Amino acid sequence: MNEIKDMSFETKCVHGAYKAESGQPQVLPIIQNTTYRYYNSEDVAELFDLESANFMYTRLGSPTVNALEEKMALLEGGSAGIAAASGMAASFITICNICQAGDHIISAANIYGGTHNLFGVSLKKLGIEITFINQDLPLEEILKAQRPETKAIFGETIGNPALSILDFDKFSKAAQTMGVPFIVDNTLASPALCRPIEHGADIVLHSTTKYADGHASCVGGVVVEAGTFDWSASGKFPGMVEPDESYHGLSFYNKFNETAFSVRLRAVMLRDFGCTMAPMNAYLTHQGLQTLHLRMERHSENALALAEYLQNHEMVDWVLYPGLKGDKYFELAEKYLPAGAGGVLCFGVKGGKAAGENFLSNLKLTSIVVHVGDIRTSVLHPASTTHRQLSEEEQIAGGIKPELIRVSVGLESIEDIKADFNQALKAVK
Repeated sequence: MNEIKDMSFETKCVHGAYKAESGQPQVLPIIQNTTYRYYNSEDVAELFDLESANFMYTRLGSPTVNALEEKMALLEGGSAGIAAASGMAASFITICNICQAGDHIISAANIYGGTHNLFGVSLKKLGIEITFINQDLPLEEILKAQRPETKAIFGETIGNPALSILDFDKFSKAAQTMGVPFIVDNTLASPALCRPIEHGADIVLHSTTKYADGHASCVGGVVVEAGTFDWSASGKFPGMVEPDESYHGLSFYNKFNETAFSVRLRAVMLRDFGCTMAPMNAYLTHQGLQTLHLRMERHSENALALAEYLQNHEMVDWVLYPGLKGDKYFELAEKYLPAGAGGVLCFGVKGGKAAGENFLSNLKLTSIVVHVGDIRTSVLHPASTTHRQLSEEEQIAGGIKPELIRVSVGLESIEDIKADFNQALKAVK
């Protein structure tokens, strides 16, 4: 499939990673299996010594999951990918792959509430410290957050739900200055709208539960490695460079180089934590990716149209959407997301939090769900749901106003979506 790498993104979505051999299934098959048979012990020994890329046990990989990993790596332009049971699992093993107790990471504050809690509460209990920063600070101020034990800098392409756009040039310069990897969660943009590796990211994360799947059918996550970070240069990453006693003194970076991070994710993180993606979920996500380019185009078109409509509605106080002219992040969106600003917008109903709750209860077509990024239009009140574990001060710092309503704009007729919002807003009066 090497020829696919040189083709357009649309073709990669349809044909990428899996190619049927003569007489074999045209569609990626589901290998619903736990283990793989061999006929001599030497072949199995090679698996455990990481001398063979064949499969041995589905916790560490399967043909169906591997096809998804290769497809995501192809779409993001990375050297390798590793699938996990969820987006949160992908984030967790990514940090744990390079950090241990006593280490430190820097993160934008405008990130998904679950990730904020993972970093600020759960990882802290494991001894990994976190500094949350305002991502709009100048480079010099961001660098002040650095410590000798800093191991990574993290941000989201499109902040969820603050809809802030990450300044990749600034963050990649910060990471390079610190000698640490630049990690980006690209969930809300998807590789159809932005490919962070092209803008300096070293590691890209996805909750494939969202736009990658696109149909709210399965949970999953993926980590994609750029393959360009020098893990030996700073001396900060002994787990990547120094001999690993659980693999007979093997050095991951010396042996695997541009795929070292991914190989260690599989060989150590999936081995020890077991947060493996199921073959069925990989199959469904792989299928969803075949229409990603079409869906993201329509999501972005509908979101912009709804944002413009709400901006002029008498019952709407404010609208956030980076594709709107005049939005704080419009110029960054034009720079990094030229094909569209995604399918998520936020707005506030006049009358504050109570009016917003009244609006939600009057929607008919639109769903109230704890989800984002599928074909159906849905809404959520983050302050009382996804970000409720944060204090009001932390919510405000992350761009979450008490009255903020997040909208995941689906693929229905835009006129039907607008009509539903209009009748619900009028019912608030």
